[in-house]
Parts: sequence; C-alpha cells; structure tokens
Amino acid sequence: GTLNTIAPDFMRTDLSGRPLQLNQFKGRVVLLNFWATWCGPCITEIPVFSRWQHRYGDAGLQVIGVSMDDDEAAVKRFVAKHSVSYPILMGDAKLGESFGGVFGLPQSFLIDARGRIVLRSVGEPNMEALRSQIEGLIRVH
Repeated sequence: GTLNTIAPDFMRTDLSGRPLQLNQFKGRVVLLNFWATWCGPCITEIPVFSRWQHRYGDAGLQVIGVSMDDDEAAVKRFVAKHSVSYPILMGDAKLGESFGGVFGLPQSFLIDARGRIVLRSVGEPNMEALRSQIEGLIRVH
C-alpha cells in the first residue's frame, strides 16, 4: 500500500495564488486532506483541522487541503465563509492517483517530518485518535 512510502511531491498553486510544493514542508508533519464542498463529513472536519493548525502549527504541523471539486469558484466561496487557517489547493484525479487513488472522501494522509506517509484515513476519521497521532509525531521533534 501507500504506507511508509515517501509521499509523492507535487507543485500546485493554492487558492490565494501562492505556489505550494509538498517538499517545502519537509521537517514538518503534514496532514494532507482531500475533500469536496459537497461532502458532508468533509465540511465537519475542516473547522477542526483549522483549530489544529492554530494549536499545533508552531510545534510543526502543516495542514493542506486538497479540494476535489470541479468548480473553483464554489471552493473559494466556501473557504471565504469558513475562515480556513491553512492553504487549500485544487486537486484532480491525477493528483489523487499519485496517492494511490482517492475514491472516497474525505481522505487524509498523515506525512511525517521525513516525508513518509504514516497514516491513510478514508472516510470520517476518529478525530481524537488522529489528533493523538499528530501529537505523537510533533512531540518527537
């Protein structure tokens, strides 16, 4: 599977027009979250992930949202309405495929400071378990 493999690097532009490259976050723990505006559970997670970014950002967490929507305008409206504290970029099937195929949403990948995928979570995660795993990873550094 994808576990313990190095996360595939990618270069995209986030919604605010800034270039974002996954490898620029080496040394940080990355929570890469594939989501869409039409996915109910995704919408529930995003405020939590925003809080985590605030709480753990200084300790080394970087959340990145990848929207699998087709309509960028809808995503921009959503992000404007729910102040999201981390970068969001538009994804597509090709980006999903590089992560082993993203078929169900939400889908999250937890990437450690060395760039390895340590968790793949499909569907609604157990948020407490996910949070303690993140805390465990950032505490190491």
